Amino acid sequence: MARTALAIVASRKRALRTGLRRRHHGRMPSPDTPVPSPSAPASAPVGASRHYVAETRAFFASRAATWDTRFGDDMPAYAAAVVRAGIRRGGVVIDVGCGTGRALPALRQAVGPDGAVIAADLTPEMLAQARPQAAAARAALVLGDARRLPFADGSADAFFAAGLVNHLPDPQAGLAELARVTRPAGLLILFHPSGRAALAARHGRTLTQDEPLSAGPLARSTLATGWRLTVYDDAADHFFALAVRCESQRAAHLGAERYAFLAVISVLA
Repeated sequence: MARTALAIVASRKRALRTGLRRRHHGRMPSPDTPVPSPSAPASAPVGASRHYVAETRAFFASRAATWDTRFGDDMPAYAAAVVRAGIRRGGVVIDVGCGTGRALPALRQAVGPDGAVIAADLTPEMLAQARPQAAAARAALVLGDARRLPFADGSADAFFAAGLVNHLPDPQAGLAELARVTRPAGLLILFHPSGRAALAARHGRTLTQDEPLSAGPLARSTLATGWRLTVYDDAADHFFALAVRCESQRAAHLGAERYAFLAVISVLA
């Protein structure tokens, strides 16, 4: 059994390396060398894709150097979320939208020395800030778009996504791409160190029930993209949702029905 598990992990690592080499002229990147961003998917309007990429990079590039000064004390919350998720030891985990790499030490601790940790972000300046954490965690840095990742189908055991979904122009399409890369029974961890209500108040807006991370919409979008939502915790001081990659659409449907029901109860309460 142990040999079989090691063989599976080795196979997934080879698949990840193959995809990364193709994006990096035949060589594996070091933690200090971001992989070039993949092109936009053919189905996406080119203008809309460029608009999203340019705006996202402009927003985060100007804030990258001071990001940890403002939010660096959130690292214990990231570590707690990783522990709570129960990522399989020895597996392949991808921190998508990794920012300055605050989750990387905890992700390395979760998968252990034989696992693989990859940090992906759309903004080069954020990846530059993530280099120290990536080097310490032995994580590869990948410059890429969460809507089209340079990884093989079913090659990851888990995705950690902190604050990603609300930044995507089409959250459901983003969840579908993460599902493509995740093996059956793999994990999707959606996290933020602030609850949705606190985050909305910080930005001066009113929280609504039709937002992508509201219980009902998230249940429906995970269902539609092949995930089964198993944990939904929107507390005052954090947001944590856990979904499992389904082997069948029926399993996803059962999970979505449960959380749609909970969403109705929360509205009526």
